[in-house]
Amino acid sequence: MMKLAIASLLAGSAAAFAPVPAARSSSSLGAFTVDDMPGALAPVGFFDPLGFATDADEATLKKYREAEVTHGRVAMLAAIGFLVGEAVEGSTPLFDAQITGPAISHFPQIPVGWDLIIVTAIGFAELQRALVGWVNPKDAPVDQPGQLRDDYYPGDIGFDPLGLKPEDPEELNLMITKELQNGRLAMLAAAGFLAQEAVDGKGIIEHFSS
Repeated sequence: MMKLAIASLLAGSAAAFAPVPAARSSSSLGAFTVDDMPGALAPVGFFDPLGFATDADEATLKKYREAEVTHGRVAMLAAIGFLVGEAVEGSTPLFDAQITGPAISHFPQIPVGWDLIIVTAIGFAELQRALVGWVNPKDAPVDQPGQLRDDYYPGDIGFDPLGLKPEDPEELNLMITKELQNGRLAMLAAAGFLAQEAVDGKGIIEHFSS
């Protein structure tokens, strides 16, 4: 089952890692509602068993989708990182090839200073995302923190170096759906990797070879 999940993840990685810079205004893709949101596929359709979206307004739905697409992107990088990090273990010039063991133990082995650089880079990336998508805290109502800009489409941080964004709205919705589906699979895969390595202390690659 785990092998099937990983194979599916890797098969769709090309489309999944293509950032989906949708139009900067939600109006270009229609109103941001449950009925119009990309990401729903037959036979499941719009999957919301706990009813989070039932009474949510457009602003709340956009925050839910922003959280989903961002976590999906991080999970796709994490799933690939698990496999690549363990596959090159002991054969890379980085850190004198001293980092070994399951992927969940790699970060604590990074030399002092490098961990700070990594955390700083992550913080800078998050700051840029916040500047693009979020209302300045001083301009937001006190009782409504963390508001997204009205003209911001969830996930559209303006990053499309390969020019993959389709001009056709239907093709764009299809690409958004592909990213969401691959991100959802990656979140399950990454969670499975973490749990498996935490339980028996063996790397994912080691499980395949055993």
